[in-house]
Amino acid sequence: MHEERSFSDKVWLVLKGLAMGAANKVPGVSGGVVAFVAGFYEEFIYSLQKINRKAFALLLDGRFRSFYQYINGRFLGLLILGMVISYFSVSKLLDYLILHYELYVWSAFFGMIIGSIYYIAKDFGSWNRTYVTYLLAGILAGISISFLEPAKENSNLVFVFFCGIIGVSGMTLPGLSGSFILILLGNYVLLLVDSVNALYDTMADVLQGDFSFTDNPGRMELLKVLAVFATGSLTGLVSLSHLLAYVLKRFKKATYAVIIGFIAGSLGVVWPWKEKIFEYDSAGNIKIDSSGREIITDYDRYFPEEFSWEAASAIFFIILGVFLVLSLDWYYKARNRQYG
Repeated sequence: MHEERSFSDKVWLVLKGLAMGAANKVPGVSGGVVAFVAGFYEEFIYSLQKINRKAFALLLDGRFRSFYQYINGRFLGLLILGMVISYFSVSKLLDYLILHYELYVWSAFFGMIIGSIYYIAKDFGSWNRTYVTYLLAGILAGISISFLEPAKENSNLVFVFFCGIIGVSGMTLPGLSGSFILILLGNYVLLLVDSVNALYDTMADVLQGDFSFTDNPGRMELLKVLAVFATGSLTGLVSLSHLLAYVLKRFKKATYAVIIGFIAGSLGVVWPWKEKIFEYDSAGNIKIDSSGREIITDYDRYFPEEFSWEAASAIFFIILGVFLVLSLDWYYKARNRQYG
């Protein structure tokens, strides 16, 4: 787990972090699925598990090198670097693509999730009645979550901290979309759009030597919200990893069965063909959130009634999504043959 990594491995790890961060920002898509499919899920969980009492003791004793090695710091550092970069690059690109090519983006994600289900299930081994029960429970949980009604936005810092703990779940639980959970909690725009944009604008101001933002109460409030959300996310990441490491060690196949079911159940969230259902005010106008976006309360999913060029293109992107995931499997098999 702690082997020396080549330069190409380090670049790949940053790119995987990029993919995880971008995926976790898209409602219905789980960063944990990226970790699962890319083959580093267990190392990710077990590395996070190392952030414990012993790690803090090493840190407080000033044994920074030992601390770094103990928590698998190079692996976590490169991965987190990729995630951070994604919030200011790939996620911005995804926002643009979803705005202008929504059907094709959802189609690609739908295909990627189908490919992920196959990828995870192909090496599962024999299924018995117990594992099928776990699978069905995962499917039911995934479907149930996708039909919950979103709550209203809430900037209370205690609630924001709780959102951080829950929202980061997509990183550690494949199939559970952290950003979709934030939509259900009503705080997706506040935490993943407004506060991130506030940080982006603040960094740009600081680089230009402009500190006037400190007199902007709205900006400072968003930065405070982001800091609390980040603290909650870090807390959730570490605490969930300890629970998952325990479960994976003792009930690995049962855990995988639930995860496969959960991912399958979440397919409805990213179904490509859907009409937006907006929230309206008393005058019959579509409500706008603080970032200027129309407020969406739900989606009306449907099958295309005719085989048009648009439908054919969407099917192409579904196939492309499946191919992208399976190509990762082919890449790792070829790489293992080369170096094995």
